[in-house]
Parts: sequence; C-alpha cells; structure tokens
Amino acid sequence: MKTEDLNSKLVYSTALGSICPECRQAVDRCVCKDIKKAAVPNTGGAVRISYETKGRKGKGMTLISGLTLSENKLLDLAKKLKQRFGTGGAVKDYIIQLQGDHREQSAQELKKLGVSI
Repeated sequence: MKTEDLNSKLVYSTALGSICPECRQAVDRCVCKDIKKAAVPNTGGAVRISYETKGRKGKGMTLISGLTLSENKLLDLAKKLKQRFGTGGAVKDYIIQLQGDHREQSAQELKKLGVSI
C-alpha cells in the first residue's frame, strides 16, 4: 500500500517528527495556524454584546460577537478586557467570552476603542 491512499493520515515520520494533518508539513514548519489566526471573519458589521447562562450550570458569561478582527487581535482585545474587569474568559469561534455580567462595562470600553455598537 502507498502512503498516498485515500484513508492514509500520516501523523509522525522518523525523518520529520510530528506532521501537521492539514498542510502535511513538519509541525515546526507548519503555517496553518498562522494563516487561520490572521483571517478576518465576515460578520456583517453588527457587534452584539449578550449575557448567557445556558449550558454553564448557572454561571453567566458576557459574549461579545460580530467584531471584524483577526483572531490575534481578538485575543489581544480579550486580554485587555479581562485585565480591565479582573475576570477570566476566552476567545472561541471569533466570540469573546468574559466570565460574569460585564455588558455595560464592555460597551463603554469598546466605545473608547472606537468600535461602534
């Protein structure tokens, strides 16, 4: 059998080490993550700030979606907001998630940064 079969997924090579499954390059030479983090989503321009407890065992999270920023810039913005509010959070699927109810504070901070809500 050849390694180029349809169901073949090489994950390690003795010559190269670990292999990226997307670009099939050595992990240290992989550019997939950099390209993905630099991409900007098409959100339609509407920034939404919401509060959600669903699926979090009653714990609430502030969700900020619709920002037309790359993932790297979203991570930087989320870091600034988390430090400003003294809370935890994450960025998932181009949505900034902040622990707790920070809707009004988030709106004020985004306006200071020039984002229209």
